[in-house]
Amino acid sequence: MTETLLTSPAADGFRMPAEWEPHAGTWMIWPERPDNWREGAVPGQAAFAAVATAIARFEPVSLLVSAGEWQNARDQLPAHIRLVEAANDDAWCRDSGPTFVTDAKGRLRGVDWEFNAWGGLYSPYDNDRLIAAKVLETERAPRYAAPLVLEGGSIHVDGEGTLLTTEECLLNPNRNPSLTREEIEQHLKDHLGVSSIIWLGAGLVDDETSGHIDNIACFVRPGVVALTWCDDPADPQHAISRDALDRLSRARDARGRALEVVKLPLPGPLHRTPEEAIDLASGGTMSRLVGERLGGSYVNFYVGNGFVLMPRLDPAHDEEAASILGRLFPGREVVGLPTREILLGGGNIHCITQQQPAGMPG
Repeated sequence: MTETLLTSPAADGFRMPAEWEPHAGTWMIWPERPDNWREGAVPGQAAFAAVATAIARFEPVSLLVSAGEWQNARDQLPAHIRLVEAANDDAWCRDSGPTFVTDAKGRLRGVDWEFNAWGGLYSPYDNDRLIAAKVLETERAPRYAAPLVLEGGSIHVDGEGTLLTTEECLLNPNRNPSLTREEIEQHLKDHLGVSSIIWLGAGLVDDETSGHIDNIACFVRPGVVALTWCDDPADPQHAISRDALDRLSRARDARGRALEVVKLPLPGPLHRTPEEAIDLASGGTMSRLVGERLGGSYVNFYVGNGFVLMPRLDPAHDEEAASILGRLFPGREVVGLPTREILLGGGNIHCITQQQPAGMPG
């Protein structure tokens, strides 16, 4: 059994590396939840398989899958993708999986946050609460149990001491109602090794995660932030993105630098079609209704060893977004995949992946 530590990562000299730092691999979870993934999850599984296969060109991929879906997943995935049997409630490894931390000696450990399914968005979530511990057990990586409800999609770091997040999510009463902003900040500093926290206000319009940062803004390198941008004043996203730009323009990172902000276009707006709705008459806890706005964002990309994997969501903006990401990540191959099926479940590429940085457990 992997060791559970009673100290904190920062006290032990550990930090969360930036996503663009070298990876040992990527973790994902196979989707199957019938009230979230339409048509028995068949289209969603094909989309997840495409993401896993694309990443596996560049780095190892490990995929958690339930016993009942193991053979189905094995049949759809290349042989070099590792399957790890684990019960789960849904497929958002960014949020239920561990946040890995490393130190200057190259040691690898993991943070296991409290998980409550985005403030009770679905139930049950007992299996998902164990995902982080199971991943760390599999890797034999020592575990820190953090006393904070937090999902990986709600934080983004530059690897040099700065963290981005939103007030809408981390200060939401459905997460940690008894904690103040200052107490939450201290937990972030203790468990991620950061020293400076930049708070944006709201996240993406109609993002059911209560405004995860990975749909509105992210670091692309120290001192540079990509921001979801909307030019239409009639769209509620316009004011949110403008406020985010104002905050980022005033902010300084942990090293005192002003931030350069690069705008990524907002796809759509995108809405759920009648064919994409899920009838909940047979039970379930998710809402998947005709006409609801989808939380589409090009900021929800994933950076790994030599690549950037981005969602293709809107023919009117896909190429522009790919061109911008190509300029932001010179030397990395920008790979675009159609991911509307993942978006229909409430997230995108960044939400279904979790990086394991290079390092030896210890």
